Amino acid sequence: MPRLKQPITDDSIKVRQLTHYQFSWIAPDEPGSDGAYTLQLVLDEGAWEEVLTLSGEDADNLQDLLVTQDVIHYDVERRVLMFGTTKVGGP
Repeated sequence: MPRLKQPITDDSIKVRQLTHYQFSWIAPDEPGSDGAYTLQLVLDEGAWEEVLTLSGEDADNLQDLLVTQDVIHYDVERRVLMFGTTKVGGP
């Protein structure tokens, strides 16, 4: 087995698969103000977690994407959700 220059650690894995998620709503500090949504991402069966703060519109759009895709990945370093995969050359 070749020697690795740097051991692979939990922090060195940059792209993980989304396995569970939970939306939450945070009440505003002042009456009449907009609240905020959070989206907790559970990645690789709990090996990593991330919490995103979202507007209501973003939460609605993400919910639509999350329920229609079978495979979703998250780039931890760039904070990017990637929805589904498509074979090169078409579906």
